[in-house]
Amino acid sequence: MLQDGRNSLPLRGGRLRKGRASVTVYSVASTLLRFRKSWKAYVIQSAVGGLTTFLILLVLSLENAVVIAALGASAFIVFGRPFDLTARARNVTGGHMIGFAVGSLCALLPQVSTIATIGWYALSVGLSIFLMVVFYLQHPPAAATALGVAMRGSSEETFIAIVTITAVLAVAHYLLKPHLRNLF
Repeated sequence: MLQDGRNSLPLRGGRLRKGRASVTVYSVASTLLRFRKSWKAYVIQSAVGGLTTFLILLVLSLENAVVIAALGASAFIVFGRPFDLTARARNVTGGHMIGFAVGSLCALLPQVSTIATIGWYALSVGLSIFLMVVFYLQHPPAAATALGVAMRGSSEETFIAIVTITAVLAVAHYLLKPHLRNLF
């Protein structure tokens, strides 16, 4: 038993109630049991995520590494947690469009010193988070898109790649959703 001062928490896998919140406790045994029950879903959904990432790498050049990483993280959300709010096609596409727009604007700001440049990069992340939350288009990897575009500058190639990849993710999510499950 793990003591936290007031409550005892068992270390075995499962759900327990602590106050009003439900807490999931993980163990190696519960992880292996969960994997054994659903191993096909884990393998297939991970393979589809890998294939999507392959497509991302074919379309984008490695000069856009931060944007590539953001879109790879989007593939993880879409295929690892397909029923989460952040995996909805509207959120994936809208979030990355906000990230691209904010990053593009921040790339235009004068970079007169290292501190100012870092400030603009930070602003791109903060402003993209703000706009995603305000417009209810939360998609965490899109903040990395804003950062990547702010750092590298916007280009037509990057915009087309983001639109194409988010469309591929959205269509794959829509078509495969009846066959997908949240993996954790």
